[in-house]
Amino acid sequence: MKEISITILDGDEKRELKLESGTPLSRLVSQDPDFGQMIVAAKVNRRLVELGRKLYKPAEVEFVTTENPIGFDMYKRSLVLLMLRACENAFPQKKIQVLYSLGQGYFCTVREKDGTLVALTQEDLERLRGVMLELVAKKLPIEKKVVTTHEAVKMFRERGMEQKAELFRYRRASRVNLYCMDGYEDYFYGYMLPSTEGLSRFDLTTYDDGFVLVVPKRNSLDMGDGYKAPDRLYTALRKAEDWGHQLGISGVGQLNTEICKGHLNDLILIQEALMEKQIADVAEEIHAKGRKLILIAGPSSSGKTTFSNRLAVQLRAHGLNPHPIAMDNFFKDRVDTPRDENGQYDFESIGAMDLELFNKDMELLLEGKEVEMPRFDFTIGEKKFEGKMLKLKPDDVLVVEGIHALNPASTYALPSDSSYKIYISALTQLNLDEHNRISTSDTRLLRRIVRDARTRGNNAEQTIRMWESVRRGEERNIFPFQDEADAMFNSALIYELPAIKIFAEPLLFTVPSDSPEFYEAKRLLKFLEYFLGIELSSVPNHSLLREFIGGGCFDI
Repeated sequence: MKEISITILDGDEKRELKLESGTPLSRLVSQDPDFGQMIVAAKVNRRLVELGRKLYKPAEVEFVTTENPIGFDMYKRSLVLLMLRACENAFPQKKIQVLYSLGQGYFCTVREKDGTLVALTQEDLERLRGVMLELVAKKLPIEKKVVTTHEAVKMFRERGMEQKAELFRYRRASRVNLYCMDGYEDYFYGYMLPSTEGLSRFDLTTYDDGFVLVVPKRNSLDMGDGYKAPDRLYTALRKAEDWGHQLGISGVGQLNTEICKGHLNDLILIQEALMEKQIADVAEEIHAKGRKLILIAGPSSSGKTTFSNRLAVQLRAHGLNPHPIAMDNFFKDRVDTPRDENGQYDFESIGAMDLELFNKDMELLLEGKEVEMPRFDFTIGEKKFEGKMLKLKPDDVLVVEGIHALNPASTYALPSDSSYKIYISALTQLNLDEHNRISTSDTRLLRRIVRDARTRGNNAEQTIRMWESVRRGEERNIFPFQDEADAMFNSALIYELPAIKIFAEPLLFTVPSDSPEFYEAKRLLKFLEYFLGIELSSVPNHSLLREFIGGGCFDI
């Protein structure tokens, strides 16, 4: 047997090995069940591959663990496959649908073969959990199988998976990769673990009319102190799901069918009307409660700026006069800005905000006094006072936007009954199919790639590179305070990904193949392949989508 040389990369260290040609990567991996991470994939000559890949030529190999977002997604995806396989054993007449991410887990529903929604008891879930753990103990292989697209559609139709069948009606490729576990076959968007070994970290808990598959924490694979569902987020997600049902669309295949039928214009008008009604309802509540300070926060690329503008229009319709205020103008001077663990300025920390000045100014304004408003000059890192005076009249309201706006520490000196807090995020109501959800983060990343290229001169590689840092900041500074909100606004549009596709694809194709960001660009390109593109003239100029693709009526 031919022998080949392999270089194992581990940070700055290198280790040389001699292997027989054809050795699978999984042979090089020894998992420690007590260690807080698992090796789940590898980069061979910088290309991501599954551990089942065999090595035939000399190569550099760098292993990917669950600490990496890519590896953690593989772990969660494999958990879903494990759960679906176990359901076939425990409840052969029932089908699980994976709907959306809900905190530290996935919200799922269960239906009988005839489509009737049923609620599993906690006792049922313990039975399902037991079967899952039995499959884990057997260390069953997770194998990839290639079939024709026609065969896949036929199989999914026979098994009652209409969303999957409809999705693949629009697939250009002639073949499909299915993943198989102990005789159960299914399609998943993305790579899998090589076996069920190590998939014991999970939990199942009832919630509303479904249940949550609770997943471990990424950095430690620890289950934490118990699952607590974000109820406000769930309400918003469920409302988005209901909107999809009103439009007759819950999967990407159904959306593509509506586009093919020429129903796009009606779809856009209905979606925009639903969103405008939601904004009008928020404005009505603000007016009815007599709130003078409106605080708006949300993660990156949620559409906060367009939302603020559209909310201002609705507030004016109620006789109010809104004054926009950016919390960014209340940064501390650069010399006083805290630094992170790497010695870099930490602009996303609440410690970077001059909260004493912010609270003092807001307090004076609410008391009806005149205040000189600052403007932060980012080029010199200092606040400037240029004579911009503000004094509130009886019908005036303040609209404050910033990543820390919902953090109670930001408004420590202000009376709670003076403010109205709004959390905004793009809570995607579409799924690819019954078992493959669309990540809210993916939607926002695509929005940001398109907007950054158009307005900031950043290419897709740069935007992808900084995305993980952006997400860490959101986890620390925004998500923990979403339940502080009086209203949760969903900025996702059911038709937006077919529109963004036209702009995002050329940008993603520019990411070099030797770039560390290449895999993520390739993954997003594959994701966009599921959508049919649309003609953009039907998108209204006041649409929130225009904040990202351009052509909007607001000065942003």
